[in-house]
Amino acid sequence: MNRSFKNIFLADASALKLSRRITGSLCLKRVVPQWPIVVGCCCLVVLSEVFSANAQVNVTQHHNHLSRDGLYIDPAFTPANATGLVRDTGFNGTIIGDVYAQPLYIEGGPRGRAIVIAVTESNYVFALDAVNGSVVWRTNVAPPAPATAFSCGNISPFGITGTPVVDLPSRALFFNAVTTNRVTRLADNLIFSLNVDTGTVNPGWPVLVSTNIVFGASVFNPRTHGERGALAVIGTNLYVPYGGLAGDCLPYFGWVVGVPLNNPSNVMVWATTAQGGGIWAVGGVASDGVDPFVATGNTFGVSSWGGGEAIIHLQPNLVLTNANGMTNYWAATNWPTLDSQDLDIGGSGPLLVDVPGATPSKLVVALGKDQYAYLLNRTNLGGISAPLAKVHVASGAIIQAAATYRTAKGTYVVFANANNLYALRIGASNPPTITNVWTVSENGRGSPFVTSTDGTNNVIVWGIGSESDQRLHGFDGDTGTNIFTGGGASELMAGTRRFNTGIAARGRIYVANDNKVYAFKLPGQTVTAITPTNLGMLPDGTFQFSFTSVPGALFNVFGSTNLTDPFTNWAWLGGVTEVSTGQFQFTDLQGAANPERFYRVSSP
Repeated sequence: MNRSFKNIFLADASALKLSRRITGSLCLKRVVPQWPIVVGCCCLVVLSEVFSANAQVNVTQHHNHLSRDGLYIDPAFTPANATGLVRDTGFNGTIIGDVYAQPLYIEGGPRGRAIVIAVTESNYVFALDAVNGSVVWRTNVAPPAPATAFSCGNISPFGITGTPVVDLPSRALFFNAVTTNRVTRLADNLIFSLNVDTGTVNPGWPVLVSTNIVFGASVFNPRTHGERGALAVIGTNLYVPYGGLAGDCLPYFGWVVGVPLNNPSNVMVWATTAQGGGIWAVGGVASDGVDPFVATGNTFGVSSWGGGEAIIHLQPNLVLTNANGMTNYWAATNWPTLDSQDLDIGGSGPLLVDVPGATPSKLVVALGKDQYAYLLNRTNLGGISAPLAKVHVASGAIIQAAATYRTAKGTYVVFANANNLYALRIGASNPPTITNVWTVSENGRGSPFVTSTDGTNNVIVWGIGSESDQRLHGFDGDTGTNIFTGGGASELMAGTRRFNTGIAARGRIYVANDNKVYAFKLPGQTVTAITPTNLGMLPDGTFQFSFTSVPGALFNVFGSTNLTDPFTNWAWLGGVTEVSTGQFQFTDLQGAANPERFYRVSSP
């Protein structure tokens, strides 16, 4: 086979900086006269065993995974780099409306560029360019509902509150938006599905959630319900949680509404049988990858348990079953007292944690407004019973979204309470134990998230000084030692909201606040000039090249069929794998057939 390759170097190829996207780059041209070449996008950054070698980096849901662990694996986030974190003042990030939801990060978007998704209480959905924060698309799905549409509450206007979710196979974005019914003037909840690349509403959506939703004697009342928790896609179904409003105006129940992705008219429902029991925690629906798990709050006026103060393990069809000696719910033995004192188990969503060496090892961590942490057996929750472990861990009601991570020293759970972050270590024993390891101030009420370079090393716990100092703070995962102390004047944010959290992707942290998304980046690092080696066609027709540079550096590859195209029109093809220390390799796996293609390697 006749194969011809030509290397074209840009004049500034020796002056690459990690802190800038187009400070310098390398352009390659490959010409294959014998046959068309399959080209396209792929990402070869090997982050951990969680991501395959060809996986993109995507943050599709609250706290990054269905377990709600809040763990982001990014080799750029070493403690040394994190100490120099700065806000990217060139990132625009302007949006419209108040924000209670975590942002999302999606690669392979319009023109192949990564986007940050942010939703607001004004019912706007924004897709921002992940590099410069400009608007790629924006959609306003409906007018938000005013306070007069509800019997109580503390959000006005009321639009999109819970964190959305993206189903990557269908590239669909799902969220709940509240608007006002034009006839009744009452609130309507609408579950939307948008094309994540264009912002257009997908056929068959939205799905109305109103008085049409019934479970036994429980009827959904749009004046007394809100959607605060994060949505989840599990398998081929979307799950949306609902609870009451601030002030506990009755009647309301705890609801999970399930919607098949391919048949949105066939809605499934589960609800508490007692009034109350709202599913309102920020983390919303968690999962082991098969079944939904939710946490419920206090119920009213019952002497028999009716679904409140509990961790509920539902089947995919939203049936609560107990079979083969297994009980698929847990409620505190003192649930009547918790009810009467408004001490919800459901102030924090269920956190699914695996602890190697513990018996049992598959656990659920529940954190209550009663200031206690509970450990539960995930495979047999036990009904109304004593937990595996119960420890007093806080000085106030725990309302937030916890995170979990593992280091060489053990498995941790970190949560926010009273302007502090608390780290608990779960002992690998029979039964497992809970120990408070460290407590630090985050100077606010944000929910934590965690970065690690490989899943267990260089773990950094991040907090947000929400509604207080409005700064990011980073701490060593094992000791709580300060790593990033908030930065200077440029790192000050505005419009932070309690319980909200940030995300990490590609050496950046994104935080969505009222009217603005903020981006933080790691410090710049000079990389060496790139000289491509081992250029060639693989037996399967894919194109590959290698180069040497500074160990740990980050690179992106962009492609075009026209070298004179403006760089903004080049398609992002993916990141570059560091296959060994300082040795990098990129493979273009798939795409449209082209007789030639130019590649540009850039250090973002």
